[in-house]
Amino acid sequence: MPRRDPDQIDTMAELRRGIDEIDAALMDLLAERWRHTEQAPRLKAVEGIAARATGRVQAVLDHVREGAEARGVDGEMVSAMWRIMIETVIAREERAIGKEGIDG
Repeated sequence: MPRRDPDQIDTMAELRRGIDEIDAALMDLLAERWRHTEQAPRLKAVEGIAARATGRVQAVLDHVREGAEARGVDGEMVSAMWRIMIETVIAREERAIGKEGIDG
């Protein structure tokens, strides 16, 4: 069922239901993203890429900031959220494959 336009919502209860639905959809996407990143240590090890590929980190942060701003969302907020995800994934990768490798 499509969500109502927030400008058409008249009660906090309905607004909160809509936000809860969006949160659930975001969790589904985050879980899918997480499953994708679980493959990164194996592939990075094979390709000799460092867990902390700083060029890629910056490219991702720039991309999400620009994408957020294009959608009318605070780019700094989105970038900060992504930085937390990225740092968590990098820490997991470093435990698996160490810190050596190229910036790929």
